[in-house]
Amino acid sequence: MALSVPCYSPSFRKPPEVVRLRRKRARSRGAAASPPRELPEPAARRAALAAGLHLRPFPAAGGRGGGGGPAAARRNPFARLDNRPRVAAEPPDGLAREQPEAPGPFLDSNQENDLLWEEKFPERTTVTELPQTSHVSFSESDIPSSENTELPVDWSIKTRLLFTSSQPFTWADHLKAQEEAQGLVQHCRATEVTLPKSIQDPKLSTELRCAFQQSLIYWLHPALSWLPLFPRIGADRKMAGKTSPWSNDATLQHVLMSDWSVSFTSLYNLLKTKLCPYFYVCTYQFTVLFRAAGLAGSDLITALISPTTRGLREAMRNEGIEFSLPLIKESGYKKETASGTSLGYGEEQAISDEDEEESFSWLEEMGVQDKIKKPDILSIKLRKEKHEVQMDHRPESVVLVKGINTFTLLNFLINCKSLVATSGPQAGLPPTLLSPVAFRGATMQILKARSVNVKTQALSGYRDQFSLEITGPIMPHSLHSLTMLLKSSQSGSFSAVLYPHEPTAVFNICLPVDKLLDMEVVHKELTNCGLHPNTLEQLSQIPLLGKSSLRNVVLRDYIYNWRS
Repeated sequence: MALSVPCYSPSFRKPPEVVRLRRKRARSRGAAASPPRELPEPAARRAALAAGLHLRPFPAAGGRGGGGGPAAARRNPFARLDNRPRVAAEPPDGLAREQPEAPGPFLDSNQENDLLWEEKFPERTTVTELPQTSHVSFSESDIPSSENTELPVDWSIKTRLLFTSSQPFTWADHLKAQEEAQGLVQHCRATEVTLPKSIQDPKLSTELRCAFQQSLIYWLHPALSWLPLFPRIGADRKMAGKTSPWSNDATLQHVLMSDWSVSFTSLYNLLKTKLCPYFYVCTYQFTVLFRAAGLAGSDLITALISPTTRGLREAMRNEGIEFSLPLIKESGYKKETASGTSLGYGEEQAISDEDEEESFSWLEEMGVQDKIKKPDILSIKLRKEKHEVQMDHRPESVVLVKGINTFTLLNFLINCKSLVATSGPQAGLPPTLLSPVAFRGATMQILKARSVNVKTQALSGYRDQFSLEITGPIMPHSLHSLTMLLKSSQSGSFSAVLYPHEPTAVFNICLPVDKLLDMEVVHKELTNCGLHPNTLEQLSQIPLLGKSSLRNVVLRDYIYNWRS
């Protein structure tokens, strides 16, 4: 006895079934009206047959409907012609082998990239596919620079590097205790390591593995293992919910700032004596890059601050710090200095007030000065400084301090109350100091490195693709050291995606140079700064990237191509 289901009609047909019946009737009518004929073979089938693949017979038209002849099984239109990988005819001259793959879409936000990486590459799962961003290659129109054997100097701090190569990076995993210890000693003693142009078996090269450990080391203050101390700009979300016992303890905040001031002063003294090439001061609002004399084509100590605000520039001016805005044209805005030989800020303000008084003097002559409401002084001042407010928090607001004024800037930053946040997750936490060499109160830190072996689709099936991920505050010397190592270990062929900390990209601007420096003298004076001679030579170059930084790098046959 059949059960009756409410709201059920035996004659009801779902829409896909109705469409299927209509197509079947149309095929039946077409087969009855026209004689059977042979269909032309598809182009993909002809290419497969030309390559020597054995394919099953293609169904004839007469076997599809009610025509004559034996009825053959209908072929699934969505099925592949063969279970083997597709084979495409190779173009002449082997151009397909040299043609690079198209790059995938790159994300602008570092947080989004990190989130995607964590989702696709969990620590305890098996990786089967690499994201498209790892295949780094681009056409000639995307490369603004010519081919070169060295990369241009990049002063931005990177948060992540992703290297890919056809050769494995297994040599970078699981360093032995002796190799790790040797790498630490080489860094502390600034040992110069010179690798051969190509290493046949990198996994057996102890010298390579020690040099790799040496290139991952940097120095940090303060060091709080449960807090991410870089980047500091926009890090409130990452720090939310973390333990911060100093936020409501004024005594503890004073102790932290006292230790920080000692470390900051120690770094500046090392920089002044050319024992430290450069260092960064990372606050929750801006970042400062201090560079020793001789680097970036300057014969004086320089300090770049980005981004800045009108209030910060006003405070620096009141402290007597002479500075300039390199990205603001002289024709559009006046050079900002606390005092100058031609015209000081106080004189400019006095002249401005006199002009305002003269502009309203004609009202008194007519006797209507009391009947017309004049704009207040504050409105006039804000209107005049409108251009300064508009460029706040933008790359154009970068400030340059040179020479003896960098020491005044040091004292200003130590005594500046707004340097430390008063509320939020970063309240009471001193700025982060990053340096390539040791300094007083610093803690040795190591960048995180992880290699991954994945499968990528190619014309002839699947091939192995190897990647190496480096995360952490990657400073310019580490980037150059890593590229030198990989040039030897990967036989002069690899690609890389670089993720910069955006507020530091403007540090690549070309500064005004008064005179050309003698590079031999510069290298001799900075011999004891703790950098490899090749790295020191690169950092001595004049920056050419402007407000941008390196994003993609491709090395083929020991020749670099890059895109910023």
